[in-house]
Amino acid sequence: MIILAVLVGGMIGAPARYLADRAIQARHDSVFPWGTFGVNLAGSAVLGLLLGVQRHLGLPPAVFALLGTGFCGGLTTFSTFGYETLRLLEDGAVGEAGLNVLGSLAAGVLLAGLGYLLAGTLLPASPLADQAGPHP
Repeated sequence: MIILAVLVGGMIGAPARYLADRAIQARHDSVFPWGTFGVNLAGSAVLGLLLGVQRHLGLPPAVFALLGTGFCGGLTTFSTFGYETLRLLEDGAVGEAGLNVLGSLAAGVLLAGLGYLLAGTLLPASPLADQAGPHP
């Protein structure tokens, strides 16, 4: 059941990444990979929110696998981030490459934390949360 949930989530997340990446990048006329940056930050925020929901309400393991591992895993992309950073370096866009690395890391962690805090602010703690399954 868990593997099927991851598969279905990834089947939704991967095309969502492609479409969002293209839509974002089409609005920017720069060498900076805004599309990949955007989907990675969105995925970080969603995963942080899911972790907060897991902590406060509990989620069945299959639901977390579907949304967290599958959807967020399909939506975000470390390989494209790495490729685009190297491409920026090869093109001599050292500042943009540094901004991509540092900005992705800082903003990704910040948004994951904010998503987690948002869930904690909006949701009451549930005594069933720890019974729903382990944290990823």
